Amino acid sequence: MRKLFILAAIAVMGFTTVQAQQFKAGIAAALPIGDFDEVNSFGVQADFMYLFEVADGVHVGPIAGVAHYFGKDSEVSGGGITVTVEGPDATFLPVGVTGRVMLSDQFMLGADLGYALGIAPDGNDGGFHYKPRVGYQLSDLAMIGLAYSGVSLDGATFNAISLGVEFGF
Repeated sequence: MRKLFILAAIAVMGFTTVQAQQFKAGIAAALPIGDFDEVNSFGVQADFMYLFEVADGVHVGPIAGVAHYFGKDSEVSGGGITVTVEGPDATFLPVGVTGRVMLSDQFMLGADLGYALGIAPDGNDGGFHYKPRVGYQLSDLAMIGLAYSGVSLDGATFNAISLGVEFGF
């Protein structure tokens, strides 16, 4: 009888602590702004997250991604000679935690916080990463989102505005 009671208690605890969870992946086009808009033209961001529902309409979980920004060509003139100089690409690998609040069945507010590892160019050490976002649920599996992302670098901030789509699996 005692073993049956323990087994029943474990089963009840297991069912009561089960939380809704979902894997999501998103891709977005991004425009650098601020300190680096003269060096980089546009970018592509991808995010991968695993969300847990901690309360009705509130989700949190780990997030990891990649953000790649393409260098912008610029012309340098001097002494009657014009030379085209290619700007360096910038790549970050942000890792951290994300939080989402569903304001209604369609609208979401959220934010990502963490650290963005600097991959390119050489000397990019990365920094603190933040990304507030808003989203509109298109269906049970797809959401369109607008975000502002920033990476606090040593002496500068790499900022971008992005628009993309996120899929739930």
